[in-house]
Amino acid sequence: MLKINDRSKLEYYINKYDINNMFEKDMSEYMELHLFNKNQYICKTNENLDYFYFLVEGKAKVYTLLKNGRSLLLQFYKPLKVIGDIEFIDIDTAGSNIQAVEQCLCIGISMINIRSNVLNDTKFLRCMCKILGGKLDKLSKSSSINLLYPLENRLASYIISIASENDNLSIKDELSTNRLTEMADLLGTSYRHLTRTLNKLSNNKLIKKEHNSLVILDRKALEELAGDIYG
Repeated sequence: MLKINDRSKLEYYINKYDINNMFEKDMSEYMELHLFNKNQYICKTNENLDYFYFLVEGKAKVYTLLKNGRSLLLQFYKPLKVIGDIEFIDIDTAGSNIQAVEQCLCIGISMINIRSNVLNDTKFLRCMCKILGGKLDKLSKSSSINLLYPLENRLASYIISIASENDNLSIKDELSTNRLTEMADLLGTSYRHLTRTLNKLSNNKLIKKEHNSLVILDRKALEELAGDIYG
């Protein structure tokens, strides 16, 4: 994580997402702008979460660790998402892994400052209740995704979610053995089934495998196949 000392940029995002309007008092003096590069973790399960974050730019994947040691993808975060809404009252460690899939900017308020200033802020607490309600609804849907959706649909959604809209639709190093193993784990499938499904998408000209990179050939068709599973 890198702290960005650019007050005008910080104020731009505060105003863009009307973040100060979530509080009864002006909290901008406690806000910092933090940069997370691709693949960096914004937070990790059971590790200290020192900041309450607003994701204001970029995309991150959210996944949980199961008792059997495997991972399970829950969803992807895009702006504006809150990180730390469950933990800010009295939980010191993060409950899930949140990892940047592209460069992310977050507005952070230290947990010390958020706890000392807003625990009795009814306006902020109402906002958190609304956000938590939305997350609970999303989580209940996510828990049934692996049972109800074929891997082809889930994989299409995953590819769309990790692809940057600003690049040439090429996802570098995504087809290395380690990355494929991780992808199979996150999607709750086997390595063999995943490679078969990738080959099917490739044969249908939706994607192309190019060395260790994955290239999207038909984004529209892939989006139709994906629906909004991990959105």
